[in-house]
Amino acid sequence: MANNAQNVSFGKPKATGAVFIAPKGTTLPTDATTALANAYVDMGYISEDGYVQSIETDTAEVNAWGGDRVLTAQSSYAETHTVNFIETNINTLKAIYGASNVTENAGKITVNAKATPLDECVVVIELALTGGRVKRVVIPHAKIADRSGDISYTDGDAVAYPAKFSASPDTNGNYHIEYIATTSASA
Repeated sequence: MANNAQNVSFGKPKATGAVFIAPKGTTLPTDATTALANAYVDMGYISEDGYVQSIETDTAEVNAWGGDRVLTAQSSYAETHTVNFIETNINTLKAIYGASNVTENAGKITVNAKATPLDECVVVIELALTGGRVKRVVIPHAKIADRSGDISYTDGDAVAYPAKFSASPDTNGNYHIEYIATTSASA
């Protein structure tokens, strides 16, 4: 296969939103372009750091007498998906602090910060690629397992809520599923 510059792309957010979260068990999208179910909520703007997908594997290696490596086995696999939410809105606050710890009444939001572990959810990342292509990353079993990082309130930077989603495999062993399509209109 020859090199093709048309397959080189930036990973930009779609203009209609980039990160969507739905409760555990919500029907998963099965392609890159079908509208998401109403249960998916838009998390708003993400910091310029964008979306980072990390895969970590460990291997166990067996060497024969004399030093030849004769066997390599994967001993672990872990996947995380990281974003920094920069909108202070009800959806972001519920994701970071837990839905039962955030209430809104007549435009007034109350956050009760607790050490309670967060619930599992479904996460969908929507990307606009070059050449009129779109990419959708579906994480069927996600959970914000790491909220480490500072939430800074300064004059020169947006307030950012760091969220590192840990992915668990679905019944087919998928930690995430990616769909890519070419659309007739640019995203």
